[in-house]
Amino acid sequence: MGSGALIRPARAADLAAAADIYAFYVLNGLASFELEPPSVEEMARRHASITAATLPYLVAELDGRVAGYAYASAYRARPAYRYTVEDSVYVHRDCGKRGVGGALLRELIARCAAAGARQMIAVIGDSANHPSIRLHEKHGFARVGLLPSVGYKFERWVDSVLMQRALGAGDTTAPAQSAARG
Repeated sequence: MGSGALIRPARAADLAAAADIYAFYVLNGLASFELEPPSVEEMARRHASITAATLPYLVAELDGRVAGYAYASAYRARPAYRYTVEDSVYVHRDCGKRGVGGALLRELIARCAAAGARQMIAVIGDSANHPSIRLHEKHGFARVGLLPSVGYKFERWVDSVLMQRALGAGDTTAPAQSAARG
């Protein structure tokens, strides 16, 4: 089912809305292990860093407003990880169950694959975060691990679920040298 959302690259004018969306999850949930919401300026710095690395940072526009955002970041800094990205997807609390997260993740996967990435990792805060786990499963991710009690937030220990999916040819062929980042 389509969301009807317009998925496009994020612009500077979208970052206040992204900061607002993210702040809700930081303050009220376990999807993020941050304890304080980042400022709009910090979100702009993060956006600049991701786009400077030629990785996608997308927003979903629904009914004329930013309904969610997603981006891919380098999974790890060491050169051998250069074909692996980590995804992040956040949907405005009023836009759940409208297909926004799926539309964002689908486009993020497509753009990362087109750019030469071969693996995408999801590091999901809280093993009870069933909506995020289901979203990733629906888009071809498999659960590959659990890191028990690696975060401490809201006076309790929190797990991280690791999920992974291949992009493009995955690990069946060597990557093209032109796709290398780093």
